[in-house]
Amino acid sequence: MKSLQKLTLILGAVLLSSGSGFALPPEPGKAVVVIYNSRVPESKQVAEYYAQKRSVPASQVHGFNLPTEETISRQDYLTELEQPLYKMFETNHWFTFGPMPKEAPAPLRNVRKVVDASIRYVVLCYGVPTRILRDPKFEESSESTFPLPLRRNEASVDSQLAVLPAHEQKPDWVGPLRNPVYSTTNGSFIDPKNNVLMVARLDGPTPAIARGLVDKAMEAETNGLWGRAYFDSRGLTNGDYALGDEWLNKAASLTRILGFETELDSSPSTFPAGHPMSHIAFYSGWYDENVSGPFAQPQVEFMPGAFAYHLHSFNAATIRSANTHWVGPLLAKGATCTMGSVDEPYLHLTPDLAVFYHRFIALGFTFGEAAYACQAALSWQNIAVGDPLYRPFGKDPKAQHEELQARQSPLMDWSVLRWVNFNLAQPQPNYDRWITYLENEVPLTSTSPILKEKLADLYLAKKKGLDASDLYESVLKLKPSPQEKLRVLLILIQKRSFYGPDSGLLQAYQQLIQGYPDFPGLLEICRKALPLAQKLGEKDAVTSIEQVIHRLSPAPAATNAKS
Repeated sequence: MKSLQKLTLILGAVLLSSGSGFALPPEPGKAVVVIYNSRVPESKQVAEYYAQKRSVPASQVHGFNLPTEETISRQDYLTELEQPLYKMFETNHWFTFGPMPKEAPAPLRNVRKVVDASIRYVVLCYGVPTRILRDPKFEESSESTFPLPLRRNEASVDSQLAVLPAHEQKPDWVGPLRNPVYSTTNGSFIDPKNNVLMVARLDGPTPAIARGLVDKAMEAETNGLWGRAYFDSRGLTNGDYALGDEWLNKAASLTRILGFETELDSSPSTFPAGHPMSHIAFYSGWYDENVSGPFAQPQVEFMPGAFAYHLHSFNAATIRSANTHWVGPLLAKGATCTMGSVDEPYLHLTPDLAVFYHRFIALGFTFGEAAYACQAALSWQNIAVGDPLYRPFGKDPKAQHEELQARQSPLMDWSVLRWVNFNLAQPQPNYDRWITYLENEVPLTSTSPILKEKLADLYLAKKKGLDASDLYESVLKLKPSPQEKLRVLLILIQKRSFYGPDSGLLQAYQQLIQGYPDFPGLLEICRKALPLAQKLGEKDAVTSIEQVIHRLSPAPAATNAKS
């Protein structure tokens, strides 16, 4: 962890310091082949929309006659998709072949190898099946070398196509294959020359959601991916499942070091439904089977370009439902990209989130590059949903800040906040310096709820609770987002309660009660607010709070009259 932190600090200094950033060029559309299901009209529409947006040549957009369900048999996969697609790569010279190296194992020395490629990415569009079904009749000699749980030949369509460059080497179907580019720090290394084709999909519960993934990605490429990071670990420190928490904890440390407001919950349960989550740029957590907590609420505050991932063995068992599992619901609520597993992958073969976040943010990988750098296995169960060309951290941060400033963009406050947070993440941060900076050197602070909240947080860190409370109250006057307002109100209630119940506390209670009638913890809030309103003699407040308590209280159980 210390080596990761040191590397990230160095990279952060390069990325964020004035004039020393770098810019990465956008990946061209000519590096992409787009595939749709010719039996699903909406699939072709999504494909054509993506090709137009990313300037993919029309000759690289192709339809295949595939089942309309999310599943496909292995035989249909081979005859209707993999084999004709491979032939297409060969005919169009998207792959260039040469001999295997001399040190290759004897059985492979007469087999061709991809030595150059003009295509690095395949985009599967809404309507293309996600899961290759198990073939119980299929056996391979290598099967006995795998642990019993891995002796399976089902896989995701995406992960199986990812090894298309090795087609003539006839890789085994049973069990996972080692990903040769796992954890690479060089995005260009993820290439068919190294036996990996990056396969992602534009998909989701509806064609409109699938089309919107490229729109939101391109918006974030233009304006930056801004917002807050939320991580939901389980507090595990040992045992078979501690690896999942290790990944999440490292990822949270990384986003914090790189300047994002970061929240890490380490309680065994997932985020409760009433937990305020505003301006979500990143979310990763585990381990509910179906969408829950804040993400099951009617509105979720995803920022354009947001990445969201909930680790569960079957989080992508279906991706065309807005209510079942996780991938579909997260996309339906507004996430721009995500990952998942169509069947049981086992924890160590799910995406390594620490690697993903580091490559995606600190190294500026495309979404496709980061998604394939973080997987230990291919020909297995994982999928990546989102535009694989999406690169939100490819711009020089200083140039992007100046661009936002020139446009007087409302996102300017996020750029300021990231700079402040990056400096606060250094060893022995100077809180007074950054309080002075926000108060006296950034005029935007007076009108920005985001920066004003940060200033209040800094006063709170300095144990100046009353000053912080006054600042939190001023945030409420600056039109914060609904979830930011909820978070500030909950903080205010906590702090005003500590420093003594007063009219300010009652006002915070009333704003929450009136503004959030469906808040899951509203009954408890009302029961705390009522005696305060009675003590202060606020008769109107007493009446309105009693009405809400009556509405929310369960009806008394009926009793049978004695005969």
